[in-house]
Amino acid sequence: MLLDTERCYQALQAHDARFDGRFFVGVSSTGIYCRPVCRAKTPRIANCRFFPSAAAAESSGFRPCIRCRPELAPGNAAVDAGARLVQAAAGLIEDGLLIDGSVEELAGQLGVTDRHLRRVFRTELGVSPVQFVQTQRLLLAKRLLTDTAMPVTDVAMASGFGSLRRFNTLFRTRYRLRPTDLRKAAGTVEQPGMLEFSLSYRPPLDWEALLAFLARRTIAGVEHVQDGAYLRTAHVGTHTGWIAVMPDATRAALRVAVSGSLSRAVPAVLARVKRVFDLGCDPQRIGAALGPLALRRPGLRLPGTFDGFEAAVRAILGQQITVRAAHTIAGRFAAAFGEPVEAPHAALHCVFPSAARVAALAPSDIAQIGVVSARAKAIIAIAAALHEGRLRLDPGADVDATLRRLRELPGVGEWTAQYLAMRALGWPDAFPHTDYGVLKALAEKDPGRALAHAEQWRPWRAYAVIHLWNSLEDSHT
Repeated sequence: MLLDTERCYQALQAHDARFDGRFFVGVSSTGIYCRPVCRAKTPRIANCRFFPSAAAAESSGFRPCIRCRPELAPGNAAVDAGARLVQAAAGLIEDGLLIDGSVEELAGQLGVTDRHLRRVFRTELGVSPVQFVQTQRLLLAKRLLTDTAMPVTDVAMASGFGSLRRFNTLFRTRYRLRPTDLRKAAGTVEQPGMLEFSLSYRPPLDWEALLAFLARRTIAGVEHVQDGAYLRTAHVGTHTGWIAVMPDATRAALRVAVSGSLSRAVPAVLARVKRVFDLGCDPQRIGAALGPLALRRPGLRLPGTFDGFEAAVRAILGQQITVRAAHTIAGRFAAAFGEPVEAPHAALHCVFPSAARVAALAPSDIAQIGVVSARAKAIIAIAAALHEGRLRLDPGADVDATLRRLRELPGVGEWTAQYLAMRALGWPDAFPHTDYGVLKALAEKDPGRALAHAEQWRPWRAYAVIHLWNSLEDSHT
């Protein structure tokens, strides 16, 4: 990824938040690298080197700035194939694939050769996959040491290091500090049984609209919106707990509370929170592409989902019934087949059932809670496809292949496939052209004409859908 030195330096001088996370600056006179929004004294351009990723800066010998904290920079929404491949790989890495696995296994999961994966990483981020992994683990450890009171051994394990010795050695080598030195400097205090984090975004972010969208689609017992915060239970790997997300009143960031029971799954939990709230979005870039459509609400985001299977079940249950009715039946589904969980919020009492659990059910089991037989069979078909590895519903999945496999499943039409591409895959160019709300907002009756009309919004048609839905008093999705 080539960076224009003059443009990057201008953004650095202006502390321009639009470029936060899009590049990092290494300062040769200090040996430290920063985000472009860092409020430290701006260095001379002769002392600056610009990098496409934190990993590239660290591989060149720079240490992270303690003031602007590069680990807090927002991510980037991906449109082109190379960037989406890197994003997919990063997601699998955050889920722990490379703790015991290899780059070859990672490439195999993504359906590419390890040579191609290494080449794309070098092109997009300026480093190899292994260098990227090392940096991400160290930056997560730095965040945990700074923001939580987790024991150092637990920090090492949660960050993906196989041993405390390996963690201590790499931390001292890269950052010239012992982990305990950073912990003493932070002086962290936290509530017992809970971890707290901050996730940055590029403003503007229309929190009220985003929260309203999620509130209308909550699953009773699993999700709840209360006092301007989003609450939910979570099941990640073998770990179960709860999270709470709310805006930070002092900066462009969300505050995330995570139950201590999820401490070993922190990378995956934070990655999923970023997806739900679309924190990699670049609203300036998208607004420029959508033109007048985005003028009224420039901070609208593309709401993602914490779990792709959960989104698929919710979408099928919501077919041809009202949003309120779908909320009720989805809550029954979670209560009947999910697992109980302890949470400090009375509205949260179960985790959504896994694909493996649902795949083992019979249609009659699901029909007992008021789901018609056709939808029960569709839910089981999707669960089986996910459990058997024939289908993936996460941002790392191949979009075209996933859409094709979804359409082949019983009970999954074009609307459901495109809706899941939007929310589960995070595909910014998905467009459910048969959607009633989209057609109504466009004053169209012909889905084909609606699809043709949307060509002007490529490659951000999914964001156009959110703006179209928001333009209606009541969404029918």
